[in-house]
Amino acid sequence: MGTAVEPKAGKKKRDPLKWAAYLLSAICLWWVYHNFAWSSEIPRLKAVHWWWIALACCVDFLVYLVQSWRWNALLKPVARVPFWRTVQAIYIGLFANEVLPLKSGEIVRCYLLAHWNHLPFPKVFSAAMIERLIDGIILVAGFFWILRLGHLPKRVEWGVAVLVALVIVLGTLVVFAVLNKRFAHHVTTGHRWSESLLMIVEGLHLMARSPSSIEGCFASLVYLGLQIVPVYALMASYQLGLDWTDAVVVLLIVRLGTIIPGAPGNIGVFQLTAFLALHTVLGVEQETAKSAAFMMFMVISVPLLVGGSFALALTGSDLHEVYEQARNHRYLPLKDRQSDRERL
Repeated sequence: MGTAVEPKAGKKKRDPLKWAAYLLSAICLWWVYHNFAWSSEIPRLKAVHWWWIALACCVDFLVYLVQSWRWNALLKPVARVPFWRTVQAIYIGLFANEVLPLKSGEIVRCYLLAHWNHLPFPKVFSAAMIERLIDGIILVAGFFWILRLGHLPKRVEWGVAVLVALVIVLGTLVVFAVLNKRFAHHVTTGHRWSESLLMIVEGLHLMARSPSSIEGCFASLVYLGLQIVPVYALMASYQLGLDWTDAVVVLLIVRLGTIIPGAPGNIGVFQLTAFLALHTVLGVEQETAKSAAFMMFMVISVPLLVGGSFALALTGSDLHEVYEQARNHRYLPLKDRQSDRERL
């Protein structure tokens, strides 16, 4: 691999964000578990129906096969990408998200797919942007549906308002790129990242106007729908007496709480939002809700760690090497970029 070094200014900018994420994670974990009765946890776990947990883990693997289908569908106007290469890139990215802060896996997965398929990174990244926009629209629709049922407290409604604002901003950018490509080129020209910005605009323009975007939207519905199954299975394993609608409520609140990049795996924030959804919103007994929140984190994280470590092992590289290369990609000379493709 190349020996590019990230500029010191880039590292300094990320350090405060990284430590803030770790601090928030620690605060959330302390708030949820500082008075947890750990002595009662073993009897509680003995009563869990573990075959529901096994089902949740299996479906969690399936979720990211569907995400690979969606990413490939969105990329069709740019290139036909091998399905299993996309699966591998996604799982390595998920593994990075579980062990590195600030959702670093998003950059890693885009970088790997771009290099393996000789695609411009900004165009692959634009497909990831469309993924997040579609997810945001579906999540907002889900929250409005739940609001009509009267499930959500005011504090969650404020979070929904923030999500709506983010979706509007990202949606406006996509619509702008689709309908005003020529003007977007004019606006971005002269910026120090103008080449990358132009490629993102071109990618958004191609993908959003392609018929394959409909397939991508359908895949998104399947992708988010499947994520309900592990949550429901976890609740069933604890015999909480909750239904599928309640599983949707928990999923939406956890997704809302973990949107912002944080500590590895969103540890802390994940447990807090899952606990609040189960206890505050759905009325599950406090100690049981805390136990179920931690188990939910494990059910979702362990398959990602297992699948991601296997996918990474197939590259013959370690995660630090891949991550640094992804972050410093634009600083490499052309010959080093080519050697990257051969190595990975």
